Parts: sequence; structure tokens; C-alpha cells
Amino acid sequence: MTKDRPPPSALPAGQDRALELALLSARVAEETRGSDVHVLDLRELTPVVDFFVIATGSSRRQMHAMADEIEKVVTQDLADEKRGSEGYEEGRWIVLDYGDVMVHLFDPEAREYWDLDGLWSDAARVSLPEAAGDAGAPPQ
Repeated sequence: MTKDRPPPSALPAGQDRALELALLSARVAEETRGSDVHVLDLRELTPVVDFFVIATGSSRRQMHAMADEIEKVVTQDLADEKRGSEGYEEGRWIVLDYGDVMVHLFDPEAREYWDLDGLWSDAARVSLPEAAGDAGAPPQ
């Protein structure tokens, strides 16, 4: 994607690296037509991971595009590499493991079935910044 994205240095001072990665991943998921994109803050609930990024894709191909673009942008913008991934070939639930951040990309049926949003309903939801080109656009 070639959309303009604020550079990581444009984030508020003191914002931690895991949150920066989670927000960047969520932004890329939205830019690649992911829907129902959420960032869950799990820091108060588990020591295992800080954030979940959860998004829904409309097809296996589109979920692959989201996963590939997230990996590319995180590497370019944050010089971070994923530690592992699962589900890419099956394309129903793709998990990208960045250590403190886990990105979950679901097809609609898998998202409803596994219901991570419900399972982690005690987690705080992180507000997503408006995309650069969306300022002044009507809400959807």
C-alpha cells in the first residue's frame, strides 16, 4: 500500500513500542480492507501478551494481503520482525506473533466461532486514530 501513514515518530511522546506496533498493524489492516478492526489492551489481564489486534477479512486472498502488508510495514516502519505465524495456508484464522503483540486475522465464520472479543471482554479497547485521509469524512 502506498497510502500516507504518520511516521512512528509522530506518535505521542512516551507511547510504548508494543502499542505503536499494535496501532500500526490495525491501521494497515484497515487500509487493506479489513473490517471490524479492534485493538485489545491485555496488559492488566495477562503477562503473556500486551495487545491483540483483531480484524476480519472477506476472503482468503484478502486475509493474505492483510498479513503480508502488516509484515512488510512493521518491518519497514519499526524494523521489527514477526516471531512466528500460523494459519496462513488455511486462511481462516491467521495469527502473526510479534511477541508483545498478536495479530489475529479471521474470516467472518471463524471470528464469530472463536469470539476473541467476547473471550477477552474484560480487556480495554484501544481507540484507533483516524486515518490521515479520513478527517472530515462522514462516519460509517
